[in-house]
Amino acid sequence: MGAAVEFETLTQMFDRLCRKYAGTGRYVYRYKLEGKYVGITYDEFYRKVELLAHGLRSMGIKQGEKVAIISENRPEWPVADLACLSLGLVDVPLFPTLTSKQVEYILAHADVTTVFVSNTYQLNKVLRAKDNLPSLRRVIIMNRKEGASDGFVLELSAVYESGMSPREKKPSQFSEWLNRAKPSDLATIIYTSGTTGEPKGVVLTHANFVANIKGALDHIPITDEDSLLSFLPISHSFERMAGYYTALCTGATVSYAESIETVAQNLLEVRPTIVTTVPRLFERIHMLILKNVDSGSAAKKRIFYWALSVGRKYVAARKRGDVGPLLKSQYALADQLVLSKLKERTGGRIKFFVSGGAALARELGEFFESVGILIVEGYGMTEASPVISANRVDDYKFGTVGKPLRNVQVKIAEDGEILTRGPHVMDGYYKNKAATQEAIDKDGWLHTGDIGHFDTDGFVVITDRKKHLFVNSGGKNIAPQPIENLLQQSKFVDQIILIGDKRRFNTALIVPDFENLEAFAGEHRIQYSSREDLLENEKVNEAVRKDINELQKDLAKYEQVRRFKMLPTPFSIEGGDLTPTLKVKRKIVEEKYADLIETMYK
Repeated sequence: MGAAVEFETLTQMFDRLCRKYAGTGRYVYRYKLEGKYVGITYDEFYRKVELLAHGLRSMGIKQGEKVAIISENRPEWPVADLACLSLGLVDVPLFPTLTSKQVEYILAHADVTTVFVSNTYQLNKVLRAKDNLPSLRRVIIMNRKEGASDGFVLELSAVYESGMSPREKKPSQFSEWLNRAKPSDLATIIYTSGTTGEPKGVVLTHANFVANIKGALDHIPITDEDSLLSFLPISHSFERMAGYYTALCTGATVSYAESIETVAQNLLEVRPTIVTTVPRLFERIHMLILKNVDSGSAAKKRIFYWALSVGRKYVAARKRGDVGPLLKSQYALADQLVLSKLKERTGGRIKFFVSGGAALARELGEFFESVGILIVEGYGMTEASPVISANRVDDYKFGTVGKPLRNVQVKIAEDGEILTRGPHVMDGYYKNKAATQEAIDKDGWLHTGDIGHFDTDGFVVITDRKKHLFVNSGGKNIAPQPIENLLQQSKFVDQIILIGDKRRFNTALIVPDFENLEAFAGEHRIQYSSREDLLENEKVNEAVRKDINELQKDLAKYEQVRRFKMLPTPFSIEGGDLTPTLKVKRKIVEEKYADLIETMYK
């Protein structure tokens, strides 16, 4: 368990791993090609990074230049990243879901000189912004480009080719480059997606990442026998650190999902042992499982809920260390009839999922644990490289984000804000001294903006984002996130945002689960001509209201949702409602639906 090699920088890690596994034929990455997963060995990976580094150097790129990467997950992403790092370049990853205007802002702010793009769709975003980017000198496209090159747009294959001659002339040059980086050297500038305002560039060093990798490995036991499926964007700090760097340093194999839509199929093909993901995946799986059960016969429902009940009892007894023979035999039967079939949907080999990026509802963690699928939740932010705390596979508690990593300090400020200090804390925000001083105080504590506390066992519990907390007109403090997580358990609720700041009572905007809503309409012979028509139907609204009231019955009166409106269109990244990590931009949504919100308070 742990890192396969010793290292102090990311490039040293890469160099030593490739030497350790040279000639073994082990795959470092797998990806889909013509309908089948194929692998890249450590030898092939090393050669690609080496050729690309020589190719970039032959173009005259100098140490310290900023190079952007705009691509979906694919092997070329880490190849580009490590080639840049070997030359002392600072890479700037961008989410492939960003618009041309957002791309333009980041490329201009970061003074980017070179951009890697995956395909012509991403290329066109850059070309539309080209005239406003005086520092940009070239774009390198990973896929083949139709039409003649004008020298500004280059194919990746051509850059590889241009690296061959310099490599042959100086075969030891690349190894020297890999080992000259210092821990204090800048590695990347990651622009936070931000739910408000312009994104800020988080400056992270080799030392930041290395400290976080080593700290995380104490909590997340990955070995070179493990297989991971990667589908969260590597451009996000969570996937980059956990699903890319941490997996790489252990010698594990990473397979790339074709897309977010194909994850269910890719799980069956890859049969991973570990997956890093966000709570949204579990919400969807949970909803699909219950939908499938509810559509079945009465006998099927009884067997499912009996098996789930046995699973809960078994987990509780196992934790106490007193699984009796009767419960053991019941669990074996429950597993045979139900639980094993659910686990097979994830490929059948999952040891655990790692969840981050947003809060995981306690009920979801407990549900999957009963099924036999463990989810270990962590917590962090890009400014912390990003992991601050995490649950362990042998020491976890749902409803918490675990205990701080061994090399991370955490304390709670007087107002409840979580503060952290240590080698994982960023160097600062790029070209933004004021924001840096606001985020990191004179004693080196990073102010996370999250409100929370330690429980009696030392686990970190997060209440909500500091800026999301609101006070109703009666003076009551309300944290929306736990309420939203609770109500999202309704089979009719897909997405929800709580409203109530400076208001007399709470309301909510709900994006319904239209499959369940339409099924309800069919069962009750409700006629409708459109989604909008369906959402106005009083029987439909009453069914949703009844479900919500049942879920929130134990909340304080001032926390409960009194009224709601359902939306015909989901919150989306494309619509500007969600960040690339699927967090709701509350301010944007409240402005977008301001008139509709006001109708709930008339």
